[in-house]
Amino acid sequence: MHNLQDITHQTNLQEHAEGTGPVPKKKAFYSDYLPPCNHACPAGENIQAWLALVTDQQYKKAWEKLVEENPMPAIHGRVCYHPCESGCNRAQVDQAVSIHSVERFLGDMALAENWQFPETAVSTSKKIMIIGAGPSGLSAAYHLRRLGHQVDVYEAGPLPGGMMHFGIPAYRLPREVLMAEIKRIEAMGVNIYLNHKVDDVAAEMTKGNYDAAFIAVGAHIGKKAEIPARDAGQILDAVSLLKQMELGEAPKLGRKVAVYGGGNTAMDAARVAKRLGVDDAMIIYRRDRDHMPAHAFEADEALGEGVKIHWLRTIKSFENSLLTVEIMRLENGKPIPTGEFETVEADDLILALGQDTDTSFLSNLQGISFKPDGTVVVDENMMTGAIGVFAGGDMVPGDRSVTIAVGHGKKAARNIHRYLMSIPATAIDKHPIVTFDKLHVWLKTFAPVNEQPRLIPENQAYDFQEIVGGLENDQVVYEAARCYSCGNCFECDGCFGACPEGAIIKLGKGNRYKIDLQLCTGCAVCVDQCPCHAIDLKWENQ
Repeated sequence: MHNLQDITHQTNLQEHAEGTGPVPKKKAFYSDYLPPCNHACPAGENIQAWLALVTDQQYKKAWEKLVEENPMPAIHGRVCYHPCESGCNRAQVDQAVSIHSVERFLGDMALAENWQFPETAVSTSKKIMIIGAGPSGLSAAYHLRRLGHQVDVYEAGPLPGGMMHFGIPAYRLPREVLMAEIKRIEAMGVNIYLNHKVDDVAAEMTKGNYDAAFIAVGAHIGKKAEIPARDAGQILDAVSLLKQMELGEAPKLGRKVAVYGGGNTAMDAARVAKRLGVDDAMIIYRRDRDHMPAHAFEADEALGEGVKIHWLRTIKSFENSLLTVEIMRLENGKPIPTGEFETVEADDLILALGQDTDTSFLSNLQGISFKPDGTVVVDENMMTGAIGVFAGGDMVPGDRSVTIAVGHGKKAARNIHRYLMSIPATAIDKHPIVTFDKLHVWLKTFAPVNEQPRLIPENQAYDFQEIVGGLENDQVVYEAARCYSCGNCFECDGCFGACPEGAIIKLGKGNRYKIDLQLCTGCAVCVDQCPCHAIDLKWENQ
């Protein structure tokens, strides 16, 4: 089967042979592709663009480019699991660019220099109510405010931040960093009302004369497990433990504590228990390490702090400070009981089996619908079945993370804006993703990634001080310069120097080049030498 280009080319050849058409030629044209880091970012950041600005040491411009999409870089540089780095083409040569550490540097510099967000757009006189001051709600508030809307955020708890405050320990996210980035959003004119629980959305919208609402209440309810217990120590869930600790109400724990679960929250709960003075903190998980939901580095850090992990174990009962666990085996990744049991001493048991969201307060909203797990059904614009009511973050179906929640908030904000301003949605054609095989890296020089400084493991389990440091100025410039600028011209002058016909014309820094098609012969020398695959050969009349 021939594609349209081939058919057109063959037709042109025939017309030329008959003397009725021009000679078809392939010529060089500049192209833009989608770098895999940008594609993988749940917040939709233009990572490649702000890395290029950092390379030129234009830090404030880099930060301004970054916060066009994400208002909390100092937070994300610490807590995002950086899927952008998993897609980075640089990893095919040595190691992925440490994008998160550069983002953290920009976020920290912005706080140190007291950089503020650009002025908001002219007021639209529209009011939006946001329920939940977590990452999704804060992101939506920021983007809506930049678009000129009045925004009120209602938070049921005593502190803003949602699970960033109550689910991520301070040793990963210092509270002064969290609060500083939230306060900068407030400084834009976003109103955050704490200790204000919304029980009736429709009534609250009517009372406040709101034109639309965005609901992002998060998932704050720890899942339970039916574990027979008699004369046992306390059983509590990890979410409650982390929240109580944050509020200065941490429960008194015994000498030995077991955490049941294998996710990132389980790792955090065990590490927090160590910091609360527990002698022995252990994790019990029913699969092996290769099948755990926690990120590998989270398990490494927990083990480095002395946390023990019992793989392939399921808790059957908790009695007289003894856990009875059954040994499991895996078949195709699924844990299968073996009928073999053992006992483990534990004074307390912490359940880290995932979180649910409480969406019952929405049941009286006309048109809204729910999944069996209680999450809210939304359409492609993040709107629920209730007209004018949008939802995002952990309370809608899908994967859960701070960065995904922030992406939801941005997407919802832009759709709320279109809804309120009667702007029709327009389809945006994304550029194709450029993979490593399309690059022409001149010198595959090994340039190892800059590792962030860490406290040594034996010292980091004693308090809640931050355990990972940031990079220095020269390290950040070096790290940003490791970016291959995949798919987009970075003005390396390679094409200009390689063209044998002098067809490449420089337009000045920041303006790239243009190609004189009268001089271009389609020899493809420029295509073959372009390191980032920003030039293609195309039929001249296409």
